[in-house]
Amino acid sequence: MAQDTTQDIAETAPQGIAGTAPEDLARAVPLHGIHVPLVTPFAPTGAVAAEALEALAHEVLDAGATGIVALGTTGEAAALDAAERDLVTGVCARVCGERGAVLTVGAGASGTRAAEASLAGLARWPQVGAALVTVPSFVRPSAAGVLAHFERLAAVSPVPLIVYHVPYRTGQPLDAATLRALGSLPGVVGVKYAVGALDQDAVELLGDRPAGFHVLAGDDVHVSAMLALGASGGILASAHLATQRFAELAAAWRVGDAVHARTLGHALAVLSAAAFTEPSPGVVKGVLHAQGRIPTPDVRLPLLPASQAAVTAALKRLAALSEPLTESATGAVTGAVTGEA
Repeated sequence: MAQDTTQDIAETAPQGIAGTAPEDLARAVPLHGIHVPLVTPFAPTGAVAAEALEALAHEVLDAGATGIVALGTTGEAAALDAAERDLVTGVCARVCGERGAVLTVGAGASGTRAAEASLAGLARWPQVGAALVTVPSFVRPSAAGVLAHFERLAAVSPVPLIVYHVPYRTGQPLDAATLRALGSLPGVVGVKYAVGALDQDAVELLGDRPAGFHVLAGDDVHVSAMLALGASGGILASAHLATQRFAELAAAWRVGDAVHARTLGHALAVLSAAAFTEPSPGVVKGVLHAQGRIPTPDVRLPLLPASQAAVTAALKRLAALSEPLTESATGAVTGAVTGEA
């Protein structure tokens, strides 16, 4: 855990960004529900399959996703060149503009100046609602350095920020107090919480969140437990495969249908575990290709395509979700998913 965290950092943070209070920013960027971090489909030539990407974006929104995330880890952003990243962002911006859905775009860098430049580029797409910005990786700054980094970014970003906290990738653990301090910064509206476990810091953070600050589950297998503890929603790669059921899960916890939520949550956790048996997004892409939703299962080096065994296992888990659950109380949940509740 980070050792130099203090609550007074949050207390001394300036209030609001461009005169807007954090809770008002949060209302402007609805982060409840399920957000799907879209894969980047590739054509047999190796080029980005823009039409398949557009169709995939519409499919997950049709199935109940609140929004989509472009250029996340699942989208293999690090393997795309600048023109490809612009293409992906443009396609997703067009779809979200048409659908009135939330678009979050992965941005940032380990260096603060480079991260500022990355965020500035998002101003070209007015449909972008938020930026998903990873905690600086590899350099491992202090907790105070992480806070200073995000304070600088929030001051210049054209959109609100969602902190991507994924310490098993960044090498930078942060405790609940640091995350609360980040959440109190003007312009920071949420955190994608992906530490690989449901830990004590998650419990503490969810029990005492700053006003207007959303916690989004980032580990697919733990989303039901996070929602039960008060998370606003999730950014989930495996939601490509069962978007409607994940939206149903979020709605069940939102309306307090714990019996149905527990049963569905267990079933979805099994699917998510199958989707991550090999490096992401290989298995997800393999399943999407088997379903005919993307033209190839290809990923770019250094990733390799998923094995047929892993794809088959995930397809089997997905098929099981179409069978009746042992316990169900769907009336209120259906209304919450469709907005009728």
